[in-house]
Amino acid sequence: MRRTLPAIAAAVLLLGAAPLDSAAVLANYARAIETVASPKISIFIYAVSQAGPTDIEQRHRIYRSGTSVRDETLSIDGSKPKLAAVRIGKHEDRYAVARLAPRPAQYELLFLTTAQIGGRTAYIFDATPFVKSGAGFVVTRVAIDGETFLPRTISFKSTSLDARAEGEVAYGPAGGYWMPTLATVSATVNGSAARERIAFGEYRFPLSLPPSTFQR
Repeated sequence: MRRTLPAIAAAVLLLGAAPLDSAAVLANYARAIETVASPKISIFIYAVSQAGPTDIEQRHRIYRSGTSVRDETLSIDGSKPKLAAVRIGKHEDRYAVARLAPRPAQYELLFLTTAQIGGRTAYIFDATPFVKSGAGFVVTRVAIDGETFLPRTISFKSTSLDARAEGEVAYGPAGGYWMPTLATVSATVNGSAARERIAFGEYRFPLSLPPSTFQR
């Protein structure tokens, strides 16, 4: 039986759009990484858990404006600190997607498969740096979101003289930006196993912060 165009269109909607060619995905990914917007000001909560030589359970509130950072410790092992714990400093956002994402000019990205992440199709690529070194931070895999073409997850390994680690950083939409949601790491430090988990959330992006925010 011959099918009409409306019937064919309805079938396509039910089945979902066909996966893109890997070259098209990488072209869109390269553009998305170069144009992704970073918030000028952000406020968020992160909860960190460490297990190993040192066990840690903490919850923090972060105020960031550019490289200026105010870090307030909200709880330690489930209890509020007796004394106010506030650190003020300057440093880049180490988890920013534009900072960690592997660039096609620096990595060979080999398509592996597709997967569903956050209810959306993601394209999984193996990542191999063109210039290899025995130490430092190296991305090993990236899952590219099929709608924004930004990384959903970035897997990595890191080596130094006394430590070896493997981990993953997950990202998702927040207030019009693409922000980290979870970071997990398994490591061996001086021969001892260690694990760390950092969950990010409760993002806000105000237009300004009072100058006292970053005053000691």
